[in-house]
Amino acid sequence: MQISRLCLTTLRKAVLLYSKSNKLVNTVQNSNDRLSKLGLREKLGYGLGDAGFNLYWTTIASFLAAFYTDTFGINAAAAGTMLFVTKIIDAFTDPAMGAIADRTKTRFGKFRPYLLWAGVPMAAAAVLTFTTPNLDEGGKIIWAYITYSLMMLIYTILSTPYSALSGVMTAISQERTTLISIRFLFAFTCGALVNKFTLPLVEFFGKGNDAKGWQYTMIFYGVLAAIIFVITFVSTKERIAPPPKQKTNPLEDIRELLGNKPWLILFALAMIIMMTITMRAGSAYYYFYYYVERPEFLSNYLFWQMIAYAAGALLAPVMTRFVDKTKLLMILMSIVGILSIAFYFVPKDMIWTMFGLNILISLALGPKSPLTWSMYADTADYNEWKNGNRATAMTFSAATFSQKLGGALGSAGMLWVLAAIGYVANEAQTGASQNGIALLQTVVPGAFALIAVFVISFYSLSGEQLEKIQLELSEREEKT
Repeated sequence: MQISRLCLTTLRKAVLLYSKSNKLVNTVQNSNDRLSKLGLREKLGYGLGDAGFNLYWTTIASFLAAFYTDTFGINAAAAGTMLFVTKIIDAFTDPAMGAIADRTKTRFGKFRPYLLWAGVPMAAAAVLTFTTPNLDEGGKIIWAYITYSLMMLIYTILSTPYSALSGVMTAISQERTTLISIRFLFAFTCGALVNKFTLPLVEFFGKGNDAKGWQYTMIFYGVLAAIIFVITFVSTKERIAPPPKQKTNPLEDIRELLGNKPWLILFALAMIIMMTITMRAGSAYYYFYYYVERPEFLSNYLFWQMIAYAAGALLAPVMTRFVDKTKLLMILMSIVGILSIAFYFVPKDMIWTMFGLNILISLALGPKSPLTWSMYADTADYNEWKNGNRATAMTFSAATFSQKLGGALGSAGMLWVLAAIGYVANEAQTGASQNGIALLQTVVPGAFALIAVFVISFYSLSGEQLEKIQLELSEREEKT
């Protein structure tokens, strides 16, 4: 209750400050402003928002599987099935949230208000998910299904409008790439801090009681995230609105998405790459605890992994000035695949070689996020150009679902494999189990990376075509 009151007080103060600022009230600009360049303040404000999301997302990707098996107390197979089954709910909530956000009308815009409305509920749901109830295993499984589903539902309510916001702040493709690169610089930097300090925080808060430690750690993360979302709300503006005469229904939006070939390719690509990233992050715990048998290196391993992701994201707008986004992604994912497979052959005692390969792989993966998310915004423009309708939030909501599905499949697949190879929590593993854990950290994500290269080869929305699309859309707006 005290945490909730603190968050609500912070939100009220931020909204009051917002309402007193005439400069910030004009959040939906004239549509002719779609080709405006963004100031550094607005880019930083938007990017900071993903730091808030990664207080949750990185914790889920890196530690949720281990929390369920080693602290919460359910077996790996049950945890994997739960993570997979709950994605069925997301299959409906993501596009539904996209449809709702696209049709939201407030004086603050379509997407930004959700950063205020859902911040505190998100924190509460996360705390419940990382709470271990005094129940038998069956009761704990039911608790896990309910709390994890609730957490991901509210995450959708927050993340879908936030992602869509980048598509209406500017229509300049390179500006979008820079904006989203800054977003993921914050995301990966925060993720690095989460990976480095989460387990020490659990130990600090729990003092030997991991269940208590996880609960208090998520309270701390939840308060911090809610404050961050307020700052993003205050800092950003929406400039691109749908065509004035646009009248569509959600089913029509979905039909047009399914006919948008560039978007379909990105949907598959995001799912495959997220499986690669989630499997690498989630299996690292088991890799260092049970294969390398040097758990003291885990936090630093994950920390430098995220730092490398951030560096790669920061380099994305520089690289796209010289190499087309599609070709760049193909090159980078090829590097990820080759180095990941080579990782498998590193002996257990060559820790610094593991760190070096992990950093190189993560550097190659880092640009993926700003590249693909800016490409999603491009596909929203493509749909408006082709069909005369704009459904920005629907475009990004389905993309978010793709990423969450990929993340769930990565975590669930990893847990199913652990169950199949005979993994037993908090015990020394057999040779076959150890080898399976090593494959999950190396060869398996490498194979998914090479599959991603094949998928990317079908994407055809080029730089020249995008320039033509933006020019024609601007001409249409001048005529209305």
